[in-house]
Amino acid sequence: MVICVPLMLSTLPIPLGAKQGWNTLRKATSCNPERRSNSPLEPHQGARRRQLPQHASAYSVPVTPSPETSAPQSAPRRSGNYHPSIWSHSLVTELMRSTYLDERYLVRLEELKLEATKLLMETREQPLLQLRTIDSMQRLGVAYHFEREISKALDQCYESYGRSVGSGEEVALGFRLLRQHGYQVSSENMLRSFKELVRKSTSFSSQDIRCLLAIYDASHLAIYGEADIEEAKNTTAEFLRKLVRKMDDRLAKLVDHSLEMPLHWMMPRLEARHYINLYEMDGERNPLLLELAKLDFNIVQSIHQRELRELSRWWTSLGLSKALTFSRDRLVENYLWAIGIAFEPKHSDCRLCLTKLVCILTVIDDIYDVHGSLDELELFTLVVESWKVEAIESLPDYMKPCFLALYNFVDQVAVNALGTHGWDVKPFICEEWKRLCKAYYVEAKWFYNGYKPPLTKYLENAWITVGGPVAMVHAYLFQGSTIPQKLANCLHIDQGFDLIQLSSLIGRISDDLGTSEAEMERGDVWKSVECFMGETCESKERSRESIKRMVGDLWKQLNEECYKTQLPKNFVCMVVNMARTALCIFQYGDGIGTSIGVTRDRILSLFVEDIQ
Repeated sequence: MVICVPLMLSTLPIPLGAKQGWNTLRKATSCNPERRSNSPLEPHQGARRRQLPQHASAYSVPVTPSPETSAPQSAPRRSGNYHPSIWSHSLVTELMRSTYLDERYLVRLEELKLEATKLLMETREQPLLQLRTIDSMQRLGVAYHFEREISKALDQCYESYGRSVGSGEEVALGFRLLRQHGYQVSSENMLRSFKELVRKSTSFSSQDIRCLLAIYDASHLAIYGEADIEEAKNTTAEFLRKLVRKMDDRLAKLVDHSLEMPLHWMMPRLEARHYINLYEMDGERNPLLLELAKLDFNIVQSIHQRELRELSRWWTSLGLSKALTFSRDRLVENYLWAIGIAFEPKHSDCRLCLTKLVCILTVIDDIYDVHGSLDELELFTLVVESWKVEAIESLPDYMKPCFLALYNFVDQVAVNALGTHGWDVKPFICEEWKRLCKAYYVEAKWFYNGYKPPLTKYLENAWITVGGPVAMVHAYLFQGSTIPQKLANCLHIDQGFDLIQLSSLIGRISDDLGTSEAEMERGDVWKSVECFMGETCESKERSRESIKRMVGDLWKQLNEECYKTQLPKNFVCMVVNMARTALCIFQYGDGIGTSIGVTRDRILSLFVEDIQ
């Protein structure tokens, strides 16, 4: 079971489907042919190639932050104008304490799980009811308790799918659940149901509307080249928008929710929090599942609170946020990334690792994007490339604690992974951090040289700078399956590469759509929208719409890669969830840089407020 990251930035392959997707967006002419006159590989004018010191005596320097004012100020510093953290250590400690880990709640949870298992078994002879039960378990966030039972039920569904005649809702729901779990099933029956609905488009019943919604939700499991499913998606969406005012309140909320963010693209933990409220409004709800969902949500929330308290102690003691005040101080928001990728209790070590990773990555990102001069960034890139702690003597004071924090973090990850896998993973982790910093430096040179990259060239680098590959390398080490030593090169060969790249591209485009306007105002390299505008002469609005359509194309390719990969199922879910989390975090703008609106409300609902 292996994943891949590319060995050289200059040889990054682009998935065939991704090339096709990008080519459909490009025009034959460019409105600014001179804009590429500056090579991105030429050093910034006045920059000097630095050499690392051969001898130094700082090998065991602790992470003791130095004031940012000690950094050389050879040029004015840009500013991200980021607001301070709204989640102090004392606030995290005070607010994030619940009692749902008491024994009485855990005992009741086990009782409800047994009853829910029986409930699922009792639906074997009622296919639609069984599929609805599985779907409810998934959306309520409790399906992880019943993985074996759900797998058996879907095996049975797969055996009869396409042969038995069911309702349109049953066919569409079966298609979505089977494809979501890796079964390659034909869309023929679902499309037949869709065409039957279209013929009666003048008089839809409430059951017809449920079928329309089921087809719309299922259509997002399409793979590249399934044009008929794309047509069904667009047509059902049009019908649902027209009919939403005539629906009952609960169904209208379900439809609005899916139209705003497709169910298949939704971050699972956010979906659970939202769907529990809607399920309670359902006249056909199962009281057992509702009680289970509420109790499980509160218990898992308590686990997340415990982890956040631990992480807050770590982040406070590290001191980077106080020393480097130009960077984003976003511990709790970064933990949102971690629970988006893997919220289940068994993935606690993975969440702790990913949160620390994103905190350190965010500081490094802000050094490259906002604060560092090109000379300083070249030095930092060289020090990371050397991966020698004594090399920090060549760095400005403000960079030293950042590199030391990274160095110590990687050491700790390697020690933990050694206990799990039995071999030294540090070289592979280091390679990914080196690759990330090289990609950051490429973007910094583009900015300082005034280089305006074409879209394809930008994305070949930017899918790395979004942080997806480095995050997934770490996640792979904590995904639950042991990696044998004979697969010591597993992080560097081609299997799994497209899966990670496609998810990272979705994350990159989502990030750009949410943050590029503010980044352009402060001064930054062109992002996806600007690159597209520069190539096509399209307006900003039309360019944004074209870039948004790329997300749909990339999802089709990601769906197909999920069917083909031999990677562990836990890890595949993490990779897909990374894309989902990015879409949700940047859904309404920069959910990390400006986290005092929707992001704050989501944090409250996920980490502070229990469900009664």
